[in-house]
Amino acid sequence: MRVLVAPDAFGGTLTAPQAARAIIEGWQRHAPDDELTPAAMADGGPGFVDVLHEGIGGELAVVTVRGPVGGDVPVTVLHTDGTAYVESAQACGLHLVDPQDPMHATTYGVGQAIVAALDTGVRRIVVGLGGSATNDGGAGLLAALGATADVPLDAGPAGLAGVTHVDLAPARARLQDVELVIAADVDVTLLGMFGATKTFGPQKGLSDDQIIAVDGVLDGFVEATCGTTPAERRIADAKGAGAAGGLGFALMLLGGRVVSGIDLVANAVGLTSQAGAHDLVVTGEGKYDFSSRAGKVVFGVATVAGAAARPCIVLAGQVLVGSREMRAMGVESAYSVTELVGIDAAMSEAYTSLAALAERVARTWSPRSED
Repeated sequence: MRVLVAPDAFGGTLTAPQAARAIIEGWQRHAPDDELTPAAMADGGPGFVDVLHEGIGGELAVVTVRGPVGGDVPVTVLHTDGTAYVESAQACGLHLVDPQDPMHATTYGVGQAIVAALDTGVRRIVVGLGGSATNDGGAGLLAALGATADVPLDAGPAGLAGVTHVDLAPARARLQDVELVIAADVDVTLLGMFGATKTFGPQKGLSDDQIIAVDGVLDGFVEATCGTTPAERRIADAKGAGAAGGLGFALMLLGGRVVSGIDLVANAVGLTSQAGAHDLVVTGEGKYDFSSRAGKVVFGVATVAGAAARPCIVLAGQVLVGSREMRAMGVESAYSVTELVGIDAAMSEAYTSLAALAERVARTWSPRSED
């Protein structure tokens, strides 16, 4: 049996390549004769650059930028064929903030990484969005590229309170003649009930009261950058504008074009042809829930598998959707690490726990093996 193993990172515990290795190791304990192919995936969030580097090669350059709440952090930029790939999570990811400080966290470092890429003379920049600790509408990124305002743009959403004017001209000039691609992990809009703050604010540490306040601040930021009419504000309502706490919105203001992060990665590594050459596709992530359908790896991989007429299964830290919902996503079955070993072991012994789950799942899916 030929099995394609194409997981996302398991947030905070395993990178995508580590998850793929764990699944393969566990699976082969039960089915050593099966042919398993690793194809680590990413959707624009954590692991975006590493996965692309593994799949398409290129040169890596490390630059130092400002972290989301101060201090210096390293960011790895991938260069290949005149294109630079930047992973926003490396500059403003949740893993960089302890304790969380969503009112002051900034995307300034992402803008610095883009400037570093521009300084090399590239004509195309792809920015992967996802896993951010920030909710500043991308204001910090705009500041790093030269935008100015009547309030600080690099002080998080707290700094944007009362904003009435933003000059984007310097930032737009900086990106003149450069193709800007936004590889988004979700397709949410910036504002409102289903926007970035309401949907992802809680995981970044925003309280209920702060969610309302920040959404109001970002509404003012939209008016200051776009205007007051619905036609002028349409960028804020576009799919992907709310990705990475509004980084999508800021990049769209600069002429960026939104694409699905998982589709971009899948195309780069040839996932479609790989799926067609295997009998089964295995994917996974830390938490398989309803948000997985909004541009995440699991949904993207399942879609590719379905187009190739191959069954797709999910191995996840937690499974929070029912069989009807998963089938609507193109997934045959989903299996939970926590149900097998418990939450403590799933977190503290992530690799061995995922391998154990893969070994058990192989008993169901590998017809060549016998217990």
